[in-house]
Amino acid sequence: MTRIDPARTALIAIHLQRDIVGPAGAFAPIFHAEIERTRVLDTSARALSGARHAGAKIVYTRVAFKPGHTDLVSNSPLLGMVAQNNCLVDGTPGAALVEAAAPADTDTIVTHTRITGFQSSELDVVLRAAGVDTVAFAGVATNISVEGTARIASELGYRTIVLSDACSAGTEAAHDAALESLGLLGEVFTTDDFLAALTLRPRSG
Repeated sequence: MTRIDPARTALIAIHLQRDIVGPAGAFAPIFHAEIERTRVLDTSARALSGARHAGAKIVYTRVAFKPGHTDLVSNSPLLGMVAQNNCLVDGTPGAALVEAAAPADTDTIVTHTRITGFQSSELDVVLRAAGVDTVAFAGVATNISVEGTARIASELGYRTIVLSDACSAGTEAAHDAALESLGLLGEVFTTDDFLAALTLRPRSG
């Protein structure tokens, strides 16, 4: 197993917000059945806790809009649903991160208004400033925001890792197809293998 240096690694949790992953959230009809089946929130919480303990940087990306959605550009069906459902409004319970995978005081939260985490946000600046060159991803949805953000990370030159069991999509087929594509752009790890690589002792001499 190749060691992953926690001092140069960030685990990025994508959109673990009530409106997206919560049982009563606006997007529950699309995502909640698979979230429950895969227990992805439990696995994400374990990944975050383990990575945090190992010394990796923890970053949460959350999508949120001003009241009235005046900063929403609904140029896709998914973003159109945000306006239709009047959801993900900054400061409301639906835009908040879920308690099951709540951030610690030492974690960083990056808020943005697009589907992917790097677009129109300070995510790249935050990572570079922390000396991060390796990023791992957990969250929802594998084939949308996780895949989109991971693709950009790969293009920006980061070593890119996706935690297969800490992500989920609307369907198992969509999840699997996304992982197949991402395996050509980065690496696909289980949470156990990722945490083991983070805590592997460096070779002496």
